[in-house]
Amino acid sequence: MPTLRRLSLPVLALAAALSLGCTSEDQLRRVEQEVGDLKLEVFKLRQQVEDGNKLAATEHKSAEEARDQDRRFQADLQENLRQLKDTTRVLNNRMGDMRRAGGRPIVIETPGETPAAAVQAAEDERAFNAAVLDYNRGNYSLAAEGLKLFLKNYPQSAKRPDALFFLGLCFYNQKMFDQAQSSFERIIKDHAASPQFLPAKLKRGQCLLKQGLKPAAVKAFKELVDGFPDTPEARTAQQELSDLGL
Repeated sequence: MPTLRRLSLPVLALAAALSLGCTSEDQLRRVEQEVGDLKLEVFKLRQQVEDGNKLAATEHKSAEEARDQDRRFQADLQENLRQLKDTTRVLNNRMGDMRRAGGRPIVIETPGETPAAAVQAAEDERAFNAAVLDYNRGNYSLAAEGLKLFLKNYPQSAKRPDALFFLGLCFYNQKMFDQAQSSFERIIKDHAASPQFLPAKLKRGQCLLKQGLKPAAVKAFKELVDGFPDTPEARTAQQELSDLGL
């Protein structure tokens, strides 16, 4: 190493001077100068070693922090993917229907249905789609207000389970887990035949977990795994249990 080679020069000079028995004043001054240079080089070398150790420790700590951030990012990503799956399932069908109808709400009249009922269905569709649009834009607070108004104005709507589910997601994304849980439980209680029944059971368990109610959350996840095997919700619930070490 260059630093070590520089250190060897004053050492050799000192050794040579001593071996020759040099005692003149000039020679002693040169030796003293060489010794001083040697001390300076030793100090510099020691400082470089300390700086290197500090840098290595800092880099190790940064690597650990980066790994922690990556793990948190992956966990958040998985949660967002789950939510995306929940929220787009209903939208995909509805958007396809609307495109085929030229963007207009579809009104399907059944035998005996009055024009007033058809108009009501159209208004129902528009109100629901407006709230969902706010949700998809990330305006969760505004979407929640729209969905609550929808549920109040259209209590008999066939979209009621969907509206409750999106309302629960609005609360969930705002970290209002107790209110989200309440919305999902209304689906479980009142709309067991709805396609949103199993997703609501899964989100209810996740709400319990977010609130620190681990035993209740574990029970909810096991109900899905044991009672509804081979469903996407059961597989997600099993993953939640695995993440909990169960």
